[in-house]
Amino acid sequence: MELRIRPPGGSEYAEYWGLDPSVAFLNHGSFGACPIDVLAAETRYRDRMEKQPLQFLIRDIEELYDVARTELAAFVDADPLDVVFVPNATTGVNTVLRSLHFEPGDELLTTTHEYNACRNALDFVAERSGAVVVAADIPFPVESPADITAAVLERVGPRTRLGLFDHITSLTGMVMPIADIVRGLSERGVDVMVDGAHAPGMLELDIPSIGAAYYTGNYHKWLCAPKGAALLYVRQDSQEKIRPLTISHGANMTHTDRSRFWLEFDWTGTRDFSPYLAVADSIRFMGSLLPGGWDELMKRNRSLALEARNRICEQLGVESACPDSMIGALASIPLGGGRYGFSTTKLDFDPLENALREEYGIEVPVLACPDGPASILRISAQIYNRIEQYEYLADAVLDIRGR
Repeated sequence: MELRIRPPGGSEYAEYWGLDPSVAFLNHGSFGACPIDVLAAETRYRDRMEKQPLQFLIRDIEELYDVARTELAAFVDADPLDVVFVPNATTGVNTVLRSLHFEPGDELLTTTHEYNACRNALDFVAERSGAVVVAADIPFPVESPADITAAVLERVGPRTRLGLFDHITSLTGMVMPIADIVRGLSERGVDVMVDGAHAPGMLELDIPSIGAAYYTGNYHKWLCAPKGAALLYVRQDSQEKIRPLTISHGANMTHTDRSRFWLEFDWTGTRDFSPYLAVADSIRFMGSLLPGGWDELMKRNRSLALEARNRICEQLGVESACPDSMIGALASIPLGGGRYGFSTTKLDFDPLENALREEYGIEVPVLACPDGPASILRISAQIYNRIEQYEYLADAVLDIRGR
């Protein structure tokens, strides 16, 4: 099979991003990509700060925060009183885990698909307190969401104190039955922290309806906001327990017009606040790209992810790994076999991933699978992508395999 070395270009919307046109960028899920107009908005906030730092950081920042927070809270159907900014979802998870108190023998429940960084945070907290991390085994491929819920609830015991679960798994891209999981644990008196790193902008979100005590999600991924912006939602009955990782002026401020939750999280020291403030610009910009706004955008991305997954599976002669209902804008294809092997950590690159990038101009992750096939190909679908890029990817994999 002969392939042209230059991959197909993106869709007509690619012009709104500064992505390298010589690369088929099929890995939006890892770090997102920020549109040029949104980066310009971030720069305007930063320029305003540098023009008069005291005015911006002392006199203006609270009002700017409130405007941005109100808009982003509305996007996830949350009360602004329950939402604060954090730099990323990993920080959100660490904030909650390190605020809570655990006793020796307490159990912290997660799954075998948990994001590596957050599993490390669980292990750290467990080691300090004498608690035990319990991981429900989630197979991959998976036949139904109900199988995942059952596997999690089977591991709940009398010493289970907290559950930590991905809303959308980073490794496989599966949308977890998070509301069912939260409901099952709540009925057993167990609070849940949801790591929704990929959810804002990929799924239509109503965070309070999920029922979790804690929820964190990135803005830089599917909302396409600048890097360094995420949300932490804490249900009002749990806010007194949660403190920021950095204790600063808010701990003893005497304001009566703002909650202690806001006071402590809104100022944890001098930093560049422009990524937080530009989230509202990103929500507006991305929502303006299609006539149907965000609803149409999310449906388009999901439709492209499903079509791409099905085409790749057909070209490679493999089966899909989960029901369509568990797909958002990420999808994983089991490659099978062990030819390309695995590194011991997720941060190393698989040889197939290297070949796709270096020889074919395709940026896409090839990841270790928690159970089952030796490797999986994880694709992302964003509005700047088109189906021809995924067909080219499948042809490239076949080309490499045929050597």
